[in-house]
Amino acid sequence: MNEDAILPLLVLGVPLLLLLVFVIANFNRLVRVRQHIRESWADISVEMKRRYDLIPNLVETVKGYAAHEREIMEQVAKLRQQAMQNTGSAAAQAVDERALGIGVGRLLAVAEAYPDLKADAHFLALQQELTNTEDRIAASRRFYNGNVRELNQLCRAFPTNVLASVFGFEEASYFELEDQSQRAAPPVKY
Repeated sequence: MNEDAILPLLVLGVPLLLLLVFVIANFNRLVRVRQHIRESWADISVEMKRRYDLIPNLVETVKGYAAHEREIMEQVAKLRQQAMQNTGSAAAQAVDERALGIGVGRLLAVAEAYPDLKADAHFLALQQELTNTEDRIAASRRFYNGNVRELNQLCRAFPTNVLASVFGFEEASYFELEDQSQRAAPPVKY
């Protein structure tokens, strides 16, 4: 082949090759981040199911000591059912999970009024297990939100935003509290 023919091929071929490498690398990056979001949401789901399984035991234990606190126990059961049935976005799930967390907090606050219950080994084990589960949910939520942040940045920043739109990648929703007032502990009245 003639040297004069190779130079134009190199001038066109090298930039096209670099563009192809860029597209492939960033497409794979978008896929990886989206998969991390799915995996981290699955981790949150596992921990929420664990919490859903613990709550009826906690309610039954409290019920044995505080039968007249029926309204709070029924509310927690209703909130648990509502949260379990929510299969919407992370933002929609966060609303139900937040309400359930407040309800469980109120239930635990009621338990404070019963010294025998506070000393019950089964109740203490359930309370500890619930605390550990809440900690794991919080850690999983942070991991999920970090992955969401990365995907959202890729979907917004140039030039990966062009690739994201071409290949149908969309921003994900965070799993977080929406209102600062909801971050405060709920008041408990006896």
